[in-house]
Amino acid sequence: MNDVSEILKKAIQELKGEGLNPDLLLVGPRFLEYSAPVLKEHASTLKIYKIDELGFDAVVADSSFFGQIRRASRRISVEPLFREKEMWEELQKLDV
Repeated sequence: MNDVSEILKKAIQELKGEGLNPDLLLVGPRFLEYSAPVLKEHASTLKIYKIDELGFDAVVADSSFFGQIRRASRRISVEPLFREKEMWEELQKLDV
């Protein structure tokens, strides 16, 4: 979970560094499943919407400029973290 929090905070800081105000978070169902506790801490500053097509990904954006300029958003993914977690669980089952 800590990794997701850091990835999300980094995306937010990058947008703020470009003079934008990230206030929107679009999340896929697998992203939501994996990172729900982290999203609770950002719920007061970001409007969060579930978008089925995003899968393991999320998009952090400034809603004022979203869709108008490319740099107004950042796409992040938890798929590599999810796959790593699954791998470690499988290794633990093997009792290696």
